[in-house]
Amino acid sequence: MKFALLALVSPLAIDTAVVGMLPQQFAAFAYSQDEHGDGHAEEEGEKHGEEEIIKMSDQELRDAGVVTARVAPRTLAETVSAPGEVTVNQYATIQVTPRIEAQVIARHARMGDVVKKGQPLVTMSSVEMARAQADLILTEQEWQRVQKLGRDVVSEQRFLEAKVAAQQAKAKVLAYGMSEAQVKTLLANEVSAATGVFDLLANQEGTIIHDTFVVGQIIAPGNLLFEVSDESRIWVEAQLSPEKAALVEQGSQAWVTKNGISMTGTVVQVHHRVDEATRTLSVRIEVNNQEDNLHPGQFTDVAIQTGETERVVAVPNNAIVLLEGQQVVFKREGDELHPMPLDLGISKGGWTEVKAGLFGGDVIVIENAFLIKSLILKSKMGEGHGH
Repeated sequence: MKFALLALVSPLAIDTAVVGMLPQQFAAFAYSQDEHGDGHAEEEGEKHGEEEIIKMSDQELRDAGVVTARVAPRTLAETVSAPGEVTVNQYATIQVTPRIEAQVIARHARMGDVVKKGQPLVTMSSVEMARAQADLILTEQEWQRVQKLGRDVVSEQRFLEAKVAAQQAKAKVLAYGMSEAQVKTLLANEVSAATGVFDLLANQEGTIIHDTFVVGQIIAPGNLLFEVSDESRIWVEAQLSPEKAALVEQGSQAWVTKNGISMTGTVVQVHHRVDEATRTLSVRIEVNNQEDNLHPGQFTDVAIQTGETERVVAVPNNAIVLLEGQQVVFKREGDELHPMPLDLGISKGGWTEVKAGLFGGDVIVIENAFLIKSLILKSKMGEGHGH
């Protein structure tokens, strides 16, 4: 397939972004005349070209989730590639466990829930906690009474004993699993409030990725009830040969690809122990996972930056689509989107070099290009026309 598209150059397009462009980047793409020169091919080409133009206003682009950006020279990264596995960010993960033997009375969250810091996760009951709660209430009441009497009435020893006893009783219930807020509520009640019931709370915001208990179960100290992980900053462990790993530095940029979606990450650690089975070193990459594209246990493709090339004209890989056998991007001129065939070079770090087909300063679609492609194909099939 050919495209009836002319690269138009205005004085505004000749700016610093164009310096260093290859001569072939100023080439025009046009239909050839048929060999008899009767003008039939030209008429067909004009008609064909009209069908390949999609018109969309700024508002229509926004509504469709289509994002555009200007083409400019950039430095592509030299990379090494490796398989990767998504793991939890252990520095942003907590385990919720009881500190004393207790029975589960009620569940307030389940696997997959997103919880806030301080949110109750489970209600438990314990004989040990009941004793500790009663002791706290009694010692606190005694300490309040001694304070009111004052040091002029009670001895120094009794004053200190009452104070220390109250502090120790409070420390015990906190160590058993009560929060400061729960202790405050408990002390506002009588001794009858010492039922041994308490809530375990989430100590951080995150997603519950593990729970293995049922209501009514008696849980031993240290047994795992919940695992809560902040998946917004997740880890990917890439396995590299020691030779390749030696090229990687902490802080290097990396790109993680899963299901055609490429995400940017940063190398946070390079392990120093070679895996005995695979003879590889693990490189840990932290990825911004706000869109929730990655989950622990998934396998990914990883590219890690090890150096840089000279500056070249490049476009994001997501901007390039295959349209009837040709690799194209969609160039925007006013409200019109044109498919522009490209002569492509090296592809690294989620970007591909453009040897010919675009100028510095051209505006192209960089997200949702497949939507524009589908509209063009639909137009060609006679099922409708673009905006």
